[in-house]
Amino acid sequence: MSKDISTNENTMLSVLETLAIDAGAIIMEIRSQGVVARNKVDQSPVTQADEAAEKIILQGLALHFPTIPVVAEEAAAAGDLPVELGRQFFLVDPLDGTKEFIAGREDFTVNIALIEDGVPVCGVVYAPAHGAIYSGDSQGASKSTVFEGSISALVPLTPVEKNPTTRVVASRSHLTPDTEAFIASIGECQLVNVGSSLKFCLLAEGKADIYPRFGRTMEWDTAAGDAVLRAVGGTTNTLDGTPLVYGKRNQATDADFANPHFVSSV
Repeated sequence: MSKDISTNENTMLSVLETLAIDAGAIIMEIRSQGVVARNKVDQSPVTQADEAAEKIILQGLALHFPTIPVVAEEAAAAGDLPVELGRQFFLVDPLDGTKEFIAGREDFTVNIALIEDGVPVCGVVYAPAHGAIYSGDSQGASKSTVFEGSISALVPLTPVEKNPTTRVVASRSHLTPDTEAFIASIGECQLVNVGSSLKFCLLAEGKADIYPRFGRTMEWDTAAGDAVLRAVGGTTNTLDGTPLVYGKRNQATDADFANPHFVSSV
């Protein structure tokens, strides 16, 4: 990582972990009180938990890394984006899997990632309802237990041997016809259903082999999970076989920060 970051990588990762856990706490508090949802301009849902969690993360990033721009989902929806990104910027999805959250399921996550030269190099995915946090950077990746706001039982994640039957991870909410066709083309396989950025994390911990995504995603949806996956040697490639890049603006055929279809694997 470049020396112009004001802290070393391990310290950055610990800060992102703390912010994600703090954001997760407010999400769980709001969940216990009852979730109120509304639709944004693009008709995607948002809740008071998304907004409260993002506020915590943005305040923390501004305090610890004031020179690094931030692209956050709810701020972006309101038109609040950095004028220039530079070589480094953060991507934040304060509550990925909002539909899962609204439905009362548990596969929702807090996501914070650092992008450098278009690559997710440091990321945290926290699943507060599961009490699990996944972290990844150039030193590798890990999964830890979170209990009462503290991290314990850290387990390093390492690549595993391929399963005899390919395990395909997909979302209940986004199983498109193109995704179903891709899965059919694999032949014999096992389908693993999970929501949010946890799909990347299942790949990283060896519980799935491939994640095809033929539906719409934004960069903040994928960056943190992708960082964890890449930290164990996994890949996220577009359909032409090139690595998915981040910081996409002024795209001719889509909105800023929108991703093309991709396939992630280990």
